[in-house]
Amino acid sequence: MPIKQPPKILSIQTVAKSRLFSIESLDLSFSNGVQRTYERMAPSGRNAVMMVPITADGDILLVQEYAAGTENYELGFPKGLIDPGETPEQAAVRELKEEIGFGATNLIPLKEVILAPSYFSSRMTLFIAQDLYSEKLEGDEPEPLEIVRWPLAQADELLNHLDFSEARSITALMLTLRHFNKSNIEE
Repeated sequence: MPIKQPPKILSIQTVAKSRLFSIESLDLSFSNGVQRTYERMAPSGRNAVMMVPITADGDILLVQEYAAGTENYELGFPKGLIDPGETPEQAAVRELKEEIGFGATNLIPLKEVILAPSYFSSRMTLFIAQDLYSEKLEGDEPEPLEIVRWPLAQADELLNHLDFSEARSITALMLTLRHFNKSNIEE
């Protein structure tokens, strides 16, 4: 595939700002002379992590957490922002301790994903977390998160669960299943 030259950025302006988000307008000029205005969330410079914790018994641990976007409780994997100075691995272990009360001595990186590259630049590193040990840290959640155990062997049923609909969690689960299927084939 030929490498395309990105469009030239003619200007960037902040068009809206809230306590959490800034929206930018970008005036662009493409190599064919076409000019367009795009909008995006302003880059924050902070990336995130999501972990698929797997117990020694072969269960995955999910959290049920309120999601303001859907105005409902959603089922997904522990996740959070990487703090300044942290590596993705350090953030993963910290977030596990804050959200489910476990750390992990074995993190397997799966993939770095972007939620919606047309609008966001932040990246999320997906991990499998194994060799869990009990340790709790205080998190920033407004209420305790409900932890849900689900047998990894019944992942197909989880994929059909109405409350398990977040794309990054589905991606993490599918990559986890692929990882273990690949491992079983190589043995």
